[in-house]
Amino acid sequence: MFYWAAVFLVIGLVAMLFGAGGIAGVSMDIAWILFIIGLVLAVVFFVMGRRPKTGTRH
Repeated sequence: MFYWAAVFLVIGLVAMLFGAGGIAGVSMDIAWILFIIGLVLAVVFFVMGRRPKTGTRH
C-alpha cells in the first residue's frame, strides 16, 4: 500500500510541475487514500499479531 501511495504521490508532484492540476489533484487524493488504508491495515495486523492464539493446545 505504501509503495503505491508513494507512486501516486510522485505522479501527482510531476503532474503539478507540468501544470496538469486535475491529474495532480486526483493523484494526490489517491495517494492519501492508499496511505490511510495502509496505515489502518498496519495497525490491524499489528494488533492481531500481538493477540494470544486461542484454541491451541500444547
